[in-house]
Amino acid sequence: MLNEAARDQMIHQQVRAWDVLDPRTLEVLGKVPREQFVPAAFQDLAFADAAIPLPHGERMLAPKIAGRILQALQVTGGESVLEIGTGSGFLTACLALQGGAVRSLELHADLASAARTRLAALGFGRAEVAAADAFAAGALGSASYDVVVLTGSLPIYDPRFEQRLAVGGRLFAVVGEGPAMDARLVRRTGEQEWLAESLFETVLPPLHGAARHERFAF
Repeated sequence: MLNEAARDQMIHQQVRAWDVLDPRTLEVLGKVPREQFVPAAFQDLAFADAAIPLPHGERMLAPKIAGRILQALQVTGGESVLEIGTGSGFLTACLALQGGAVRSLELHADLASAARTRLAALGFGRAEVAAADAFAAGALGSASYDVVVLTGSLPIYDPRFEQRLAVGGRLFAVVGEGPAMDARLVRRTGEQEWLAESLFETVLPPLHGAARHERFAF
C-alpha cells in the first residue's frame, strides 16, 4: 500500500505537474512497478523526482522525463520500437505495455542481462534486449521502425537514427550540451523528408559513443 500511495503521489505531483496529461501515459506509469527496476541501494528513491544511479555511471530516467517521452511518442499496439539504452528496463517495459514490439540495445552486457531477466519476470518477456554498441557499424541493422527512442543525449545530432524510421515514424532524441539540451520529436514524413519539433529543455548524460564537439585548449 505504501508503494501505491507513493506511485500515485509521483504521478500527480511530478508527472502531471510536468504537463503529462495523456490518460494512456498516466495509466502505463501507474501500472509498471517502477520500484522493481530500481537498484536495491536506491529503493528509497524509487518514486523520487530523480535520475537514479545505475552501474557504469548510467542513470534511470526521472519519472517526469519518462512520462514526457511516452506522451510524445504515443506508441500503439503492433508498432515496432527501437530503444537505444535499456538501462534498468523501466522505459522498455512502459513502451511494451503501450503495445510496442520493442527491441532495445544496451552497451553494458550486465545491464542488458539484468534488464532481460527483470522484464521476463514481470511479464514483459516479449521485449527483446540485446547487448550491443548502437554506434558500431551495422549495429542498428537495416530494419525500419515506427518508433526510435534514445535514452541518452546526442551532443551533436546524429542522422543514423532517423534513417531507421519508417515513413510516418517518429524519433525521440535529446540534443545538445548542458546547461540546457533540446528534447525533440522527429517525424519521417517521406522517403527523404523529416520534420523536427522541439518539445522541452532538459539535461541527460550523453550516449556512450556519441560524437561530441572538440574542446580546444589555449
